Amino acid sequence: MNYYAGIDLGGTFVKGGIVDEEGNILVKDKIPTGKERPYAEIAADMAQLVLDLAKKAGISPADVKAAGVGSPGTIDSKNGIIVYSNNIRWEKVPLGAELKKHLGIPVFATNDANAAALGESFAGAAKSYPSSVFITLGTGVGGGIILDNVLFEGNRSAGAEIGHMVIRMGGEKCTCGRKGCFEAYASATALIRQTRNAMAKDKTSKLWEICPNPEDVNGKTAFDGMRAGDKTAEKVVKNYITYLAEGIANLANIFRPDAVVLGGGVCAEGDTLLVPLRRKVNRLLYGGTKYAPVLVTVAKLGNDAGLVGAARFAMQNC
Repeated sequence: MNYYAGIDLGGTFVKGGIVDEEGNILVKDKIPTGKERPYAEIAADMAQLVLDLAKKAGISPADVKAAGVGSPGTIDSKNGIIVYSNNIRWEKVPLGAELKKHLGIPVFATNDANAAALGESFAGAAKSYPSSVFITLGTGVGGGIILDNVLFEGNRSAGAEIGHMVIRMGGEKCTCGRKGCFEAYASATALIRQTRNAMAKDKTSKLWEICPNPEDVNGKTAFDGMRAGDKTAEKVVKNYITYLAEGIANLANIFRPDAVVLGGGVCAEGDTLLVPLRRKVNRLLYGGTKYAPVLVTVAKLGNDAGLVGAARFAMQNC
């Protein structure tokens, strides 16, 4: 059995784990990132985390064949360089080479959303499907694309920015500068904005009873309102699912994956979200569903997807 280190680098914490070649996590832990420090110090801590995890797993550091890192930002995965990451304020950081100096094993890096997609493909909700698209519905809309069990990254690893395809020309302005992006309509941030806007227009809505302070609105508020029988909330949810379906259908029509896997807090709604979403997506699929259906489902690995996927990235590249 070969073992691999998976590292999920975040702005607040570095999460790491030792993963076997079947995708099982032997041990995992996390440490503070301390992103205000020089990258060399952070890399040294990441390397020490791997060594400590190997010890906890009862294996020698020499048994760890390679390490993978999932990092926010634009990543030159061929050379293990963090080209730019706003979250940790890094630019042209040779993270792979820096970690290799400490660990003495091959180190590979990819975007964190790509790593999560690989994790779900390897050991999560898309394990049974050779091709899948993973979509994270959070502050923005991110994700990754797996085609025939291989991560698609695009030119110089800069592709698969699925949140920034336009689903409504001239629509809401996105943080990227364009208007009408998928992210501007289907992220949790967008759902919160849509809920607040609906509340502002309807002062009689039960949403005000559920959440008296609009600043406290979250991705669950509109769903709670719909369950309470509020028509305004029901309209918010219906529109949100329509936007989400449009983006999913675009991706499905381009890549025709076996499955589309959704991650993020809104997925806790389960069938309340999935049943109408699947219905809408199926109606939008080019050629229908009889020949090449696309399953829409939710992620299984939760916060472990990134570290499992990072380890998988190392497996595939070492």
